[in-house]
Amino acid sequence: MIERIFKLSDNIRYVAVYKNGQLESKSKSDTSDASSSESDRYEELLVNPSLLKVASQRGNIDCGGLDYILVRYGNFFQFVLPESWGHIS
Repeated sequence: MIERIFKLSDNIRYVAVYKNGQLESKSKSDTSDASSSESDRYEELLVNPSLLKVASQRGNIDCGGLDYILVRYGNFFQFVLPESWGHIS
């Protein structure tokens, strides 16, 4: 799945799949202004699951649910897609 996602665009520098509590990720080399791999790991294990939980709960109240989250950091965008088994970012 990770390699298929990379093929979508040359602008994708990092892909993570957090499935059933297991994290698999891969980064392209030679990217500028990228976060560290350790920072990316904590993003997938802590930040993204928390954002998805809060946004899903809010979305389910009266907004029709949650389709995805898009975060704009200073140097890049982070797209997070919830799945029943975890998330893809």
